[in-house]
Amino acid sequence: MLIRDVMTIDPVHVTMDATLRRAAEIVSLAEVSDLMVVDHHKRFIGVLSEGDMLRALLPDFQEIITAGGSLSDAFRFFVDKGRDLASRPIAPLVITDAITMLPTDEVAMAAAVMTEKQIRRLPVVEDGALVGTVSRADLCRAVIYYAESEDPGDTSTDGAARHR
Repeated sequence: MLIRDVMTIDPVHVTMDATLRRAAEIVSLAEVSDLMVVDHHKRFIGVLSEGDMLRALLPDFQEIITAGGSLSDAFRFFVDKGRDLASRPIAPLVITDAITMLPTDEVAMAAAVMTEKQIRRLPVVEDGALVGTVSRADLCRAVIYYAESEDPGDTSTDGAARHR
């Protein structure tokens, strides 16, 4: 089974000139943990992770101590820091050497990469353009659908494609 058979087409994305506020809004509304970053021609640039955004906004231990040391003070500091950083560009946080897949790569290859590297979603890129993403959920769905639709007597991969 190929990635093009299971990938999400037209994935949630943001352009490199977006602010942290805009990226956080998109992550929140779309309920994704990774944003694909593209230029204005949908050429793939990299990935912005929800974790990297949070780490940029979270106060470090010394900042918490300076803020008074309580959880309430730390949260207030977190909000203030978020307000201060909201208008900053996402560019410094974008992973530009992200692992990508081709639509013609095998699903098993994506599963192996995701498991080994602990990645939830991979960009699918063809000729430099972002054409989709493949997530752990996409892979789980593919396995379930394949298992339900597979003819025990049909061992060809074409059989799986016919049943989808």
